[in-house]
Amino acid sequence: MSHLKINQLSKTYPNGTKALVDVNLEITTGMFGLLGPNGAGKSSLMRTLATLQEADGGSAFLNDIDVLNEPDKVRAILGYLPQEFGVYPRITASQLLDHIAVLKGITNGGERKELVNYLLQKVNLFNERNKSVKGFSGGMKQRVGIAQALIGDPKLIIVDEPTAGLDPGERNRFHNLLAEVGEEVIVILSTHIVDDVKELCTDMAIMNFGEIVYNGKPADAISSLNGKIWRKSIDRSEKDHYRKMYKVISDKMVAGKPQIHILEDANPGEGFVNVEPNLEDVFFKEIHYR
Repeated sequence: MSHLKINQLSKTYPNGTKALVDVNLEITTGMFGLLGPNGAGKSSLMRTLATLQEADGGSAFLNDIDVLNEPDKVRAILGYLPQEFGVYPRITASQLLDHIAVLKGITNGGERKELVNYLLQKVNLFNERNKSVKGFSGGMKQRVGIAQALIGDPKLIIVDEPTAGLDPGERNRFHNLLAEVGEEVIVILSTHIVDDVKELCTDMAIMNFGEIVYNGKPADAISSLNGKIWRKSIDRSEKDHYRKMYKVISDKMVAGKPQIHILEDANPGEGFVNVEPNLEDVFFKEIHYR
């Protein structure tokens, strides 16, 4: 079983932005969700773990490898799918994976071909192997991205915002693929999409302004809000009133009318109905009220 231990990791950019503030996490084999709004520091943490940027302080160890000081050792067992997975526009899926396999040190041509074909079958793209990647859909490109991340028998796979822009069918296929991969290695799924974490991850953390504001199991976080989430449909003109009176953790349109969720220990009256909490409630509670 692989083990990643992050201790007091910090990073401040030259413009003064504190991207990482004393981040502490322990992650083992399986799917781990890193959830947070845009700008929370998720990509900064992923880039640091992927050895693409240096930290100002703290430590990170992948098994016995010092991530911050032994980047070459990390890269040898790392799979990384960045937020923007660029592809060479005029080459095929097979050629792209073959090229990346060469870069990862697989020099035997026969071994490379066997590996590339295996990975294309694993991500269900074998029949499209000789087609230009430029013409692939967003979901197909993401599956090529996972295939390249699997080259070199990685112990840690990082995927950064992988389902943004995918249609529901592509997203489901990608989820199934990630779940299969996560049975054998550490997969860190960095996302601002709550449903991605709810559907895939047994452990998670929530980030905001560079800090870890929650770390644990989604089910535990949800159960901690039992009896505390109250729902009401209101008029648009009433939003400010309710925000002044209550801890409004979310509002969304339902059948053309605003519906708010508030956080209260006791029945607030005024027509509010107690509802089962969900991971979205946890997310907004940790982001707004901690």
